[in-house]
Amino acid sequence: MEQGPAVPAEASPLLESLNATDAGNASAARFVATPEGTALAYGSLVLMALLPIFFGALRSSVQCARCVNSSDMPETITSRDAARFPIIASCTLFGLYLFFKIFSQEYINLLLSMYFFVLGILALSHTMSPFMNRVLPANLPNKQYQLLFTQGSGESKEEIVNYEFDTKDLICLGISSVVGVWYVIKKHWVANNLFGLAFALNGVELLHLNNVSTGCILLGGLFVYDVFWVFGTNVMVTVAKSFEAPIKLVFPQDLLERGLSASNFAMLGLGDIVIPGIFIALLLRFDVSLKKNTRTYFYTSFLAYIFGLGLTIFVMHTFKHAQPALLYLVPACVGFPVVVALVKGELTEMFRDALCALVLLRSAPCREHLKEAAHSSQHRFWIQTGKVQAVSGNRVSFRLSQLPNHSDLHQTHLCSWIKEEPFTKQLFN
Repeated sequence: MEQGPAVPAEASPLLESLNATDAGNASAARFVATPEGTALAYGSLVLMALLPIFFGALRSSVQCARCVNSSDMPETITSRDAARFPIIASCTLFGLYLFFKIFSQEYINLLLSMYFFVLGILALSHTMSPFMNRVLPANLPNKQYQLLFTQGSGESKEEIVNYEFDTKDLICLGISSVVGVWYVIKKHWVANNLFGLAFALNGVELLHLNNVSTGCILLGGLFVYDVFWVFGTNVMVTVAKSFEAPIKLVFPQDLLERGLSASNFAMLGLGDIVIPGIFIALLLRFDVSLKKNTRTYFYTSFLAYIFGLGLTIFVMHTFKHAQPALLYLVPACVGFPVVVALVKGELTEMFRDALCALVLLRSAPCREHLKEAAHSSQHRFWIQTGKVQAVSGNRVSFRLSQLPNHSDLHQTHLCSWIKEEPFTKQLFN
């Protein structure tokens, strides 16, 4: 989904209660969770959902702030990507459903376990890295390493893999590998949650929506996807129960009775965390771009997520039926911030196409410099301050909220103004 949809199976938005019994005791009565156990399970799921959203959004904002040029910025999800994602996710979900119906579930899950074993180690290592940088002693020898794979020779040589890492990264990788082996061998719910939290946090941090309109398209499409596959068919529930991979967070409702060996799980799909999470992270970056030293839209959407998830749990618990969480999360996460923007008079700015204005540059030197810079960075020009956003032909786009006196700004003045910006100034020297 960075450049196109990533692992659509992760967007299996589903919140349900699974009452599992031991295989050797299939004839035994189904375990009935106590009110205390149920409250603990649901409360833990809500807390585990909030952590990757909150910290992933913060890390996403910090990542953008540290970028000094466009090549450092992550790929963004465009409106075309957002429109196609529910279709691709549906095809993937139905394909998995057919695979589980036709082939042995054991072998499919074995392949998936190996796949998510590798992904989980990398995701958990990336998640732990900032924490380990603070914990490990400063005098620890920190050697630099590089993993380089090239193809061809001479002038035709091209890089396939060029990954730089250090000693601290190797320590993180070692710890993550222990968790990975634990997960593959035992399939323990704690190991599953460690991988799941890492996937969710990385998803919120690294998947960037390019504007609020794209976010609404993505959430709206997955709203329909979620409702259809949960209420219209048994496909979602069947795949969720058969899919043994860390694409969901689980917490036992019988933890108080059975301890860590508990087996009666309530679960929350990672899609119900990542999809609203990247929208909440976008609103945090929108708050930052307003330069008002407030986080109004971030906190509003964050509280809206808590409300929507709580409502999902309440309805599911009341009707004893699996619920499509996005049915409640999407209206809450989109509706609450929109109401706030309407009250504050910032609705137009929030939904402005790409949050920018296209300005025709009449000055040939200015235009050519920007076109050359855009070409050298895959035609993407995004600056930390959010001023210059994209260059195409003889057009350059800017965030209106950041332009001085944008209502009466003349093109020649604009060209002079961007020459003085810290990032673009070097292009004209």
